[in-house]
Amino acid sequence: MISDINIEKGDEDRMSNTATGRLKIYIGMSAGVGKSYRMLQEAQALSKEGVNILVGFIETHGRKETEALIEGLRVVPRREVFYKGKRLEELDVAAVILLQPAVVVIDELAHSNIPGSKNEKRWQDVMDILHAGIDVITAVNIQHIESINEDVKLITGVEVKERVPDRILQMANEVVNIDLTAEELIKRVKEGKIYDQSKIQQALTNFFQPEKILQLRELALKEVAGQVERKVDYEITTKKLSFRHEHLLACISSNHEVAQRIIRKTARLASYYNSTWYVLYVQRQSESFSRISLASQRHLINNFKNATQLGAEVIQIKMDNIAEGIMEVVKQKEITTICMGKPRFNFLKYILKTGVFYPLLKNLSEEDVDIVILS
Repeated sequence: MISDINIEKGDEDRMSNTATGRLKIYIGMSAGVGKSYRMLQEAQALSKEGVNILVGFIETHGRKETEALIEGLRVVPRREVFYKGKRLEELDVAAVILLQPAVVVIDELAHSNIPGSKNEKRWQDVMDILHAGIDVITAVNIQHIESINEDVKLITGVEVKERVPDRILQMANEVVNIDLTAEELIKRVKEGKIYDQSKIQQALTNFFQPEKILQLRELALKEVAGQVERKVDYEITTKKLSFRHEHLLACISSNHEVAQRIIRKTARLASYYNSTWYVLYVQRQSESFSRISLASQRHLINNFKNATQLGAEVIQIKMDNIAEGIMEVVKQKEITTICMGKPRFNFLKYILKTGVFYPLLKNLSEEDVDIVILS
C-alpha cells in the first residue's frame, strides 16, 4: 500500500505555481558583497519611474552608503515582538499585503522568524506576499541554499542552520549574482565596511580567508549559471524539442545521515533537470515505529520535512520486499532515474547472496530506468 506523506502542506502550497507576484533574488558568496546596496539601488530606480515600491525589511548593518539609499523610499514599520524579555523586530507581512505595493524589498531571505510568528521562516513570508500578487526583490547568501549545505560545511567548517529550499530559486523569475573578487571582499572587511572593528580580526582569521572565499564564489557563480541554463532549457528548448521528462526517485532508509545526503543530492539533480522528484521510504517490519528508537523516528520525520521543503513528494510504503516496493512506485510515478546511497559493503556479493536486488535490476533494465549510486 503506497501512502503519500504531506509534511508541511502549507509550504507545498506556497511553492506551487499559483504565485502571482514575480520573484527576483540577489545571490552573494558571503555577507558584505553588496546585495542590500544593489536592492536599494534598484528600489530607487523603480521609485523614480513611478513604481509603487516599499521597503519591507532591510538590514544596513550600520553601513552609511547603504543607509543613504533608503532616503526617499517608503519603509514599512517593523513588527515589534517581545521574546524572552527582549524587544525584537520582524517583517510585518500583514502590513505589506494590506498596503498592496507593486514591489516590495525584503532582505535576508534565510532568516528564521521569532517563535510564535505565523511562519517559521522569512522565505515563507515571501511566498505569502507573492501569493497576494506583489512582486518581491530579495537576497540570500550561497551558504544558505539547502542542497549545498554540506559543500559549504566542508569549505568553511561551519554548518549553517538557516537555510532556504532550492525550490525557491527555481521559482524565481530572475536570479542575479553579486560578485566580488576575494581581494576586494577582504579589503572591505579590513576597512570596517562589513563588521565592527572588534570583529575584523576574528572574521579575517575564520571565514574571510582567500581560499574559502574563492570556493564560495565558485559555488555562487555555478548556482546562478545553472539557474540561467535551466531557465533556457525549460522556456526555450522544451518548447521546440520533445524529449523524455525526468522523474527522479530518491530511495532512503532510516539512517539519518545517509538519507540526508541522498535527499540533498537528488534535489540538486532534480534542480538541474528541472524535474519532478520523489523520496521513497520502504518501511520493513523490523523498522516499524514500535521497534526503532524515538531519535530515529524524529530524524526520519525531519528528513521527510526537509525533502518536502526541497520540492519532493514523499512516499512511504510498508513492505518487507524492498525491490517490489521500489518497482511499484517506479511504475506508478513513471520514474526515469532512481537515486540510491553508496552501499557500505560489497555490492556484488550482496546481489549474489540475496535475491533482493537482482530482480530489481532486471526489471529496471526492462523499464529503461537508470540507477544513480550517490557517494
